[in-house]
Amino acid sequence: MAQVLFIKVQDLKKNTILDGNVDVDKLLPYIKLAQEIHIQNFLGTKLYEALETKITGDTLTGDYLTLVNNYIQPALIHFAMMDYLPFAAYQVKNAGVFKHISENAESVTKNEVDYLVNKEREFAEYYIRRMIDYLSFNNNLFPEYNQNSNEDVYPDKDNLFNGWVL
Repeated sequence: MAQVLFIKVQDLKKNTILDGNVDVDKLLPYIKLAQEIHIQNFLGTKLYEALETKITGDTLTGDYLTLVNNYIQPALIHFAMMDYLPFAAYQVKNAGVFKHISENAESVTKNEVDYLVNKEREFAEYYIRRMIDYLSFNNNLFPEYNQNSNEDVYPDKDNLFNGWVL
């Protein structure tokens, strides 16, 4: 099955600080990664695949459409941005790895990028918490949510990562 994206690049540009001129090819890998890693982690394999099938078959309606539009897409936008930010200034070419430096702009520090990443993580976690609550209260509407087995990804029902406790 071809990769099905739950958001469009335009959604990412309209809902974040991304400039409208950022190259689509630079953003797509991070949307794919965020969707496969973060979103599938909270949906579980069966519900994730059911949504892919519904989107591909143009049958995404009703409760599934509500789930995607109101919960998954806002979270995915911020997870994708969170994953993209650390790599935004870099390019890999035949001659090596380069950091883009603009003539009329100032590069940000690692601490500033980390701050932006953490803010995006906070936004994504807010929407994921809402999604988990929605799925928990309405799990009868999404039978795939609890049908994972064997090597499937089981839905993570706790989105909070507060760091390591030693």
